[in-house]
Amino acid sequence: MTTATTAAGARPLIGISTYWTQARWGVAWDLPAALLPASYPAYVQAAGGLAVMLPPDGSTTAAAAAAATAAAETVRRLDGLLLAGGDDLDPALYGAPPHPRTGRPVPERDRWELALLAAALDQRVPVLGVCRGMQLMNVHAGGTLVQHLPDVVGHDGHNPKAGTFTDHTVTPVPGSLTARLLGPHPRPVATHHHQAVDRLGEGLRVSAHAEDGTAEALEYVAHDGFALGIQWHPEAGTDPGPGRALVEAAAGRCRGAGRTGPAIPG
Repeated sequence: MTTATTAAGARPLIGISTYWTQARWGVAWDLPAALLPASYPAYVQAAGGLAVMLPPDGSTTAAAAAAATAAAETVRRLDGLLLAGGDDLDPALYGAPPHPRTGRPVPERDRWELALLAAALDQRVPVLGVCRGMQLMNVHAGGTLVQHLPDVVGHDGHNPKAGTFTDHTVTPVPGSLTARLLGPHPRPVATHHHQAVDRLGEGLRVSAHAEDGTAEALEYVAHDGFALGIQWHPEAGTDPGPGRALVEAAAGRCRGAGRTGPAIPG
């Protein structure tokens, strides 16, 4: 495979959102931390991109404007954006009370990633949402989530055991970007989620389904760049397609805009 590069031959710079949580390491440290499973940067790097972590910014204030300003500035420095999986979104974002199985809200991360997504869409920076990232796309567009999927589908096949991935089959919608990436036939993917899309957000369409009907991919109806959400975890399986597509779209956008590499000021 030929490595995607910018106009100057540099690898595209892909930002990856991070967890924002309390973490313990070593013998002494138990502190708030910005974390990211190593599989995410490894996935971007294997696809030919340069990976950089994006911990929440503007999170010291309740005002969304602070995060929006920081996110817009951050995205201007990037060639592509990957919204990583992780914590449940705060149900208050879509006007719902919390389900007993919904995790504790992480407002700093929610606010930051919503701002990153808005900036990426506005600036036409390629974006890939993985699991939580796809759910965030739906909520950003005014959609809602099923807070505990087994209540709806009657089984726990999407997340049979906490902390582990399993495989299930997804079927792309013919003619969609997802079908072009995966092929037209059903195929297994790595899954680990207990929430899912409920009411679809404005301007989105479902582009893949699980066997039980769960939405497994989202695309924007009217968007002239690369913007895709997938419910599964390509970084945990053998699914290079979405990562390669993100990196190639980032390189293509960079070349088309006359960029010579990541816009880092001197």
